[in-house]
Amino acid sequence: MAVNMDGRNVVVVGTQWGDEGKGKVVDWMTDHAQGVVRFQGGHNAGHTLVIKGVKTALQLIPSGVMRDGVICFIGNGVVVDPTHLMSEIKRLEVAGVEVRSRLRISENCPMILPFHVAVDKAREQLREDSGSGKIGTTGKGIGPAYEDKVARRALRLQDLKHPERFARKLRELLDLHNHVLGGFLKAESLAFAPIYEQAMQQAAEITPMLADVGYELHQANRRGDHILFEGAQGTLLDIDHGTYPYVTSSNCVAGNAAAGSGVGPQLLHYMLGITKAYATRVGSGPFPTELEWEKEGTVGHHLSVVGQERGTVTGRARRCGWLDAAALKRSMIINGISGICLTKLDVLDGLAEVQMAVGYELHGQRIDILPLDPDDIGACLPVYETFPGWSQSTFGATSWEALPAAAKAYIRRIEEVVGVPIAMVSTGPDRDHTIVLQHPYKV
Repeated sequence: MAVNMDGRNVVVVGTQWGDEGKGKVVDWMTDHAQGVVRFQGGHNAGHTLVIKGVKTALQLIPSGVMRDGVICFIGNGVVVDPTHLMSEIKRLEVAGVEVRSRLRISENCPMILPFHVAVDKAREQLREDSGSGKIGTTGKGIGPAYEDKVARRALRLQDLKHPERFARKLRELLDLHNHVLGGFLKAESLAFAPIYEQAMQQAAEITPMLADVGYELHQANRRGDHILFEGAQGTLLDIDHGTYPYVTSSNCVAGNAAAGSGVGPQLLHYMLGITKAYATRVGSGPFPTELEWEKEGTVGHHLSVVGQERGTVTGRARRCGWLDAAALKRSMIINGISGICLTKLDVLDGLAEVQMAVGYELHGQRIDILPLDPDDIGACLPVYETFPGWSQSTFGATSWEALPAAAKAYIRRIEEVVGVPIAMVSTGPDRDHTIVLQHPYKV
């Protein structure tokens, strides 16, 4: 018998190095969705929402939690730190947000445990001490947890339901990580009892929220529910397609919405790429269009200060530069982007001119797309196009007609260079600061 699949599903992904403003866009779009799914990453993500002037920072729980009645799913592709999960839930509850009855967490999520955090931090310290250079991780244990998953030795949330099984697997895993911590990394080992006891205390609160997420999403789609898949980080931080090794430990691209949540790819209908009107990057790694952003009076400093460019998770200052359309081309291809949401346009207000990299000079040759080799990326010299700036404020604009002509010309040129239409423009942090040109749920 044929299945009537009436639901329409949208995947939201970052197209740069993360921090593009995905949380605000997801929150805005949940007005048209019944469910929101996180499908990769962990609490190294940071999504900041501003609703009626009130700021809320989320790291693990899907941004849809701020909409009453929306079901939030954490898919199997996410690594979960139980301590952080419960802390985030309780912080939202104190703010009056009902979470537990609306949060469904995949039993297959790998767990982040204290030894993952210890290994993550010790490795970064060793890299720094040896002079090899830090990767720039958040120190949250994300990478080591994914390593255990791929090595088929991870503790998963479903193990919390079986104390004896959990204890056996924990002893084996702790022995391995203590060997690495004490031997290779010259760091302190961790004790079994505190980790086990804390996990068992958390189990009572977490297990009622565990679910077969893939099957529940299948059922929701059959009902005709609209689902929103919320990516974390950005395409250029993807473990396979990003600026390796300066990347995160998961697949951030749109295709992973299927694998990371347990649905078939035919249920991914529209890919919305979130793109900042300039570019930023946190941590180490190549950044072809980077500007001097620490010196007052420079364009980079303007972007940093006006854009309030500090990491939601770590508080680290973000490196700032011009929009890199040549890098965006690769993101459009990898994700199969249907439309772009251009964010933080208002940060460019008041600049005498605006620049955009449309290609590079690499070893004396012109190329039009971001190369794959990190050494080549580091050697790229941006080829810029220059546009007149605008003095009129775009902050809070809600219609295309309200934008200055120069801003419209800049936006249209982005479309031409990357070959994908601009579907939305974000002109401020609040839900209502949005211009809609093509609604992903209505095309």
